[in-house]
Amino acid sequence: MSKNLAPKNNVFYRNQNWRYPKIEKAKGIYLYDESGNVYIDGCSGSVVANIGHGNEEVATYSKALIERLGFTHLSRWTVDVIEETAKKVADFAPGDLNHVYFVSGGSEATETAVKMARQYFVERDGHSSKWKVISKWNSYHGNTIGALSMTGITSRRKIFDNYLLNFPKIEQFYLYRNTWGLDDRKKMSIKAAEALEQEIKEHGSDNIAAFISEPIVGSAAPGIHPDKIYFDKVREICDKYDILLIIDEVMSGFGRTGEKFAVNHYDLVPDILVAAKGMSAGYTPIGCAIANDEIFNTIMVKGSGHFIHGHTYAGNPLSCGIAGKVMDIIERDDIIENAKIQGHYLMERLQGLYQYDCIGDIRGKGLMIGIEFVKNKKTKEPFEKDVQFNNKIMEACFEQGLIIYPGGGSVDGELGDHMLLAPPLNITRDEVDLLFVKLEAGIQAANDAYFKEAK
Repeated sequence: MSKNLAPKNNVFYRNQNWRYPKIEKAKGIYLYDESGNVYIDGCSGSVVANIGHGNEEVATYSKALIERLGFTHLSRWTVDVIEETAKKVADFAPGDLNHVYFVSGGSEATETAVKMARQYFVERDGHSSKWKVISKWNSYHGNTIGALSMTGITSRRKIFDNYLLNFPKIEQFYLYRNTWGLDDRKKMSIKAAEALEQEIKEHGSDNIAAFISEPIVGSAAPGIHPDKIYFDKVREICDKYDILLIIDEVMSGFGRTGEKFAVNHYDLVPDILVAAKGMSAGYTPIGCAIANDEIFNTIMVKGSGHFIHGHTYAGNPLSCGIAGKVMDIIERDDIIENAKIQGHYLMERLQGLYQYDCIGDIRGKGLMIGIEFVKNKKTKEPFEKDVQFNNKIMEACFEQGLIIYPGGGSVDGELGDHMLLAPPLNITRDEVDLLFVKLEAGIQAANDAYFKEAK
């Protein structure tokens, strides 16, 4: 890729080596740039636009709410839309996850969960040595310092390592690449759960406050997921050692996997569930940490009654109201069921991609699907880092008018190319077919260019 392609203006872009076409409008699954080019949003931005772009009902509602009320601070005021949306979120969530702490996004949500877990033990016991959070390699929980401490992607952590907390990591439930050499999902899931118990013993349960996991992995190793027995055992282990279970559904929540929350695939009720992204479908920044009755009552009823935490936009009424409207649309229009149906259909079509030399593994649930690319199918050898095969795929799909979510580091934190497919949840069958045609054309072009050149 050429250098210094970003537009020359006052924006501090994330990647100076990308050309950033200027988008003028968006509708449904489509983006339109200033040159008249049309793109399918095959990743919902960053797994955000769950109900698609340009929803006029949300626009009309937002205008009316802005005219009525723009901002209040949750430390002093409450508003009807804050309370109503909290009720909707609690109704979406399983079990006794009844208490919703609103924030502005995913990193804030995971940091909130960690601080909530720590304060819970201090309030409950008067004094507690519990502070560490066990997380996993091949995981992503956010970019702020606390969230990055839990994140298990070496390339994202490396230059900030001096700032990070000493949180332990265990192996991910990664069937395609597990160190136990297992090709059975159930057996691999049992081993992955046992790794948690071993890590707890090594650090001492008195030092562990929580274990955090994605139910289906997002950007770190897209689409990987365990057998149900994994979370059955993890729940038992956390209860046995008095450790809180935090589930990160920033990407997978609000219908993305064909369930309201992905934990429903496993009949799992965590102690804290964090969510963001699809909660408002990108129409406003918002996220949340949802606590169970025990945590809430310990801190807010029996304890000090004061959670020592806060953000300016926590419980912003405009964001809460828009998220509530999005949730209404999701339920009314059966968008979660559509995600399940279209996700199953897309997964069936994707099986045809195994004909290409670069395709190593295809996995996922609903409309959260990962594709892993390899240099050698038999050995699962990844491409060299300087090949940047994920970028070659991204560029080839871009030329076809399809936007995907590329990534890397799934093998060892540095090597390993993959992509995440996550179109808007209201995508139609015909649109899935069109997406697939463009995707296959992009993969074929990148595949042929590399392997023909290699020969």
